[in-house]
Amino acid sequence: MAGAAITVEGARKTYGARRGEDAAPALDGLDLTVARGTVHAVLGPNGAGKSTLVRILSTLLRPDAGRVEVAGHDVVREAYAVRRRIGLLGQHAALDEELGGRQNLELFGRLHHLGARRARARAGELLERFGLAGTGGKAVRQYSGGMRRRLDLAASLITEPEVLFLDEPTTGLDPRGRAEVWDAVRSLAGGGTTVLLTTQYLEEADRLADRVSVVDAGRVIAEGTADELKAAVGGDRIDVVLRDADRLGAAAALLPLAGLSADPGRRLLSAPVTDRMAALAGVVRALEEAGIEAEDIALRRPTLDEVFLHLTGDHRVKETA
Repeated sequence: MAGAAITVEGARKTYGARRGEDAAPALDGLDLTVARGTVHAVLGPNGAGKSTLVRILSTLLRPDAGRVEVAGHDVVREAYAVRRRIGLLGQHAALDEELGGRQNLELFGRLHHLGARRARARAGELLERFGLAGTGGKAVRQYSGGMRRRLDLAASLITEPEVLFLDEPTTGLDPRGRAEVWDAVRSLAGGGTTVLLTTQYLEEADRLADRVSVVDAGRVIAEGTADELKAAVGGDRIDVVLRDADRLGAAAALLPLAGLSADPGRRLLSAPVTDRMAALAGVVRALEEAGIEAEDIALRRPTLDEVFLHLTGDHRVKETA
């Protein structure tokens, strides 16, 4: 694909089997294409192969088979060229707890051969960019979880990479810390960096990604925008919560909706709809004419949670990622 930052064709990887067990593939012919300058989420359960994919893309692991290119370079034959063009934020922070934020970034800069002056300047740029300028002198052990993750993200950008890999970057963070990291990722996307994000959080993929690949058992089983994936599961739905559960049967009989389902415990009637506003108007009119009071009426689209459960079901593989 022209303009692709990442191309994966038929990638396979199998780890050694434990005694008495067959070796299950971590990647089983996985295909993936990521356009330049986009945020692409790889979504899947534990053991789906997400982290194995990131390790291969970042040259930390060799595939057993398949073609894998990052920024136009083969990850096996041109591993050094790939490393010069990427940044990686793993699941665990790679920071020195006793050093300050600025000292950590300057250290990363020196390790990447930036030179003392350039490392110092780059550290200042990144602290400012990620809202950490006022905490640069504070020891990292005093940082909150969100601040640590933002500093770790800054460290992964010390060389201004073309492609950035974020492997479950918000695992273990509270909602505030997760929101801080999301804001940082959005700023990266706005600056033209290609971001590959692996996550188990449906909301994270929904909010951040231009496209989403759902991975299970080492393969991509669905791909598209969040809206496209939701549409594949089903269209819009209308949910009606009645004030009186005893009127559920009467309301179900008169509402002009095909495929209506009832949940007595929640006093809920739900049905798929094609024309959102016409369906809403019809429901409101029918209930008013019958004198049936609704506590709530809502139009909604399927969530990524529903997409995920629809695609993966109850199937889970052993943890290999």
